[in-house]
Amino acid sequence: MLKVMNIISDTNIGGAGRVLINYLKYRDKENFDVSVALPRGSKLKEPLEALGSVVYEVDGMADKSMDPGVIKELRKLIRRVGPDVVHTHGSMSGRIAARREGRVVIYTRHSVFPTKSYLKKFPGRQLNRWINTHYADQIIAVSPAAVDNLTEGGIPRERVTVLMNGVEPVVRQGEEELAPLREKYGLTAGDLVAGILARIEDYKGHTDILEALRRLKDKGKRVKLLVAGTGGYEGEVKARCQELGLEDQVSFLGFVSDVAPILSLLDVQLNASWGTEATSLALLEGFSMGVPAVISDYGGNPWLIEEGVNGYTFPTRDAGALAGRLEELLDKPERVKELGRGAREIYEKKFTARRFAKNTEEFYQKAWEEKRHGK
Repeated sequence: MLKVMNIISDTNIGGAGRVLINYLKYRDKENFDVSVALPRGSKLKEPLEALGSVVYEVDGMADKSMDPGVIKELRKLIRRVGPDVVHTHGSMSGRIAARREGRVVIYTRHSVFPTKSYLKKFPGRQLNRWINTHYADQIIAVSPAAVDNLTEGGIPRERVTVLMNGVEPVVRQGEEELAPLREKYGLTAGDLVAGILARIEDYKGHTDILEALRRLKDKGKRVKLLVAGTGGYEGEVKARCQELGLEDQVSFLGFVSDVAPILSLLDVQLNASWGTEATSLALLEGFSMGVPAVISDYGGNPWLIEEGVNGYTFPTRDAGALAGRLEELLDKPERVKELGRGAREIYEKKFTARRFAKNTEEFYQKAWEEKRHGK
């Protein structure tokens, strides 16, 4: 049995935490002994333990990739637990501790960030390359865009493997449960209902979506929009919604813990990100119940779309192009159903949590065997 310890520094349940939860639900318990080290008080502790995982709480490292003071404690924990493989999620401290204890070290890049200028040239590029190759045997990128992001900063391509995320299927709610929500949000028969499930930050592109809706309104065409999430840019987005006169078309739902009812209301899911986007788990969850997507061509999300099969892409920050795609769906409602069928088929083919867990464990085994044989 291969022993694997995951180290994650998140105190809240973000994208990396959700990926870990999806993996643990479908892990091979007979052949993989998987534990998790996380900050004391992390909200991930309860759901991970509910899945039968052994969880170790560590003082320090809360929401910090690098915390020199915690390296010693992590080394003690690794020594005591004795994992063969240490898989880190945003924890440089964990990588250093695992390397010093002689373990196989893997880390996952869950996000895509604009590469800092100092990482593109000497000596920053060379230093970044050395750090990442010295403190990791293998690197997982959750999309081809994350690979490009890593290699742009000097990391060798041969050290990086793409493992696309997978999610548990979301069950579509029945009309009895949805009827009160339709009334609450003013949704009527014949409406094209779009939604965005994301933190409300400037780089998530909410204002670009609002601008697209305004252009459609000027042509006498209306899209109802559900905005699920909160964030630091929420006030600005709400103000812009009022400026554009879209209050009767847009509903702000706040933080949503159960996405199934919201996704069940949607005809199409939107994502207009122009920063820090590797793979949207919300898009995959929508695909699982047959909700297609219209997304910007930034980051990793375009690799989730087969153009015209499960959705469309549009040029980043181009509200006019987004409006054009939505207008097509308004004018041809049968396309929504066709794209929905394609979304479900592509989910089953590529993005299930079970497939993701199998791919992850094959990667663990391969990394362990290569280390044993000195490759």
